[in-house]
Amino acid sequence: MVAAESTKQTDAGARGDASPLRFATPESFGVVAQSPPEMLAGVASVVCVPTFRRPDMLEATLRSLAAQTGGHDFAVIVVENEGQEQAGAQRAKTLLEAGLFKGLVIVEPRQGNCKAYNAAWRCALTRFPALQQVLGIDDDEEAEPGWLDAFLKAAATAPTELFGGSVTPVFADRSRAWLAAHPVFRSHYAASGPVPMLYSSANYLIRREVLERLGFPFLDESFDFTGGGDTDFFTRARAAGFRFWWVQEAAQRETMPQRRTEFGWIAARGLRNGAISATIARRQNPGAAGRLKVLAKSLALLAASVPRGIALGLKSRSGTIGLYHTQVALGRLMSEFGVANEQYRKPEKN
Repeated sequence: MVAAESTKQTDAGARGDASPLRFATPESFGVVAQSPPEMLAGVASVVCVPTFRRPDMLEATLRSLAAQTGGHDFAVIVVENEGQEQAGAQRAKTLLEAGLFKGLVIVEPRQGNCKAYNAAWRCALTRFPALQQVLGIDDDEEAEPGWLDAFLKAAATAPTELFGGSVTPVFADRSRAWLAAHPVFRSHYAASGPVPMLYSSANYLIRREVLERLGFPFLDESFDFTGGGDTDFFTRARAAGFRFWWVQEAAQRETMPQRRTEFGWIAARGLRNGAISATIARRQNPGAAGRLKVLAKSLALLAASVPRGIALGLKSRSGTIGLYHTQVALGRLMSEFGVANEQYRKPEKN
């Protein structure tokens, strides 16, 4: 199982005890800039920001973090995932040295979404001795001023280990704003409180003990270019007994460029979501019998996608939105034949 494979590389993570997490492999990232260690020693909350060839958007993200209200002490880890020009790392280095934020700017030269997150969380665990939780925001998102305060208030009271927050799409082409109702753009929940599971790492707070229990590598890097490493991680966290909480007030805005409003991109995302769902289901149901079970569900979802799609299309008054359930079901079936849409292979086009 995935959980066993990912935990066997760390003694403390496998035991789930309070010992410092130890790693069996050397760090793959390099440090470009960092605040003095004494500034980081007592920091309990670390915000991780992966970036790839979007220095201007990264700066907007970092400025939104600098504008957080509530007076909380926190640090930022910027993870550059482009190993050549490193434009994001250089922009973040300039902003760190100018005092906009404190923390580290690191480079994970091995391209891949999961690799970037693994580097960020590993850096947080090894560089921040007082770490209690990691939080996350992508480089095409901006945090609302009360984002951090809402998460930390929830974390102080909720009997839960993993938290998610809302992400509102902001469409560059305002005439396409109606797409906000599409499942690929809509947050999974709309009200604060306990939830069965989280699915996205776009906006999260994760307590330290989750990372220590599940172990390194935290995200399965086979999902680097298809996406889904976050859903797989949360699935394993649920299997390990961890709980989930939604914080609607911990809000972010995500920029949606014109290309993401095109039918081809939306259809590819639906197919990808289906493939991820089936891949994770097969991991949970190994063997021939499990494979048949997953296939049977995929076929059942395909049959059900027609009436579900008609209902969704009528409700949303959009054929594009109504096709989503069929696209997911087809993506599940395609994955049975090894077909997966690697939308993250070229992140700048995603």
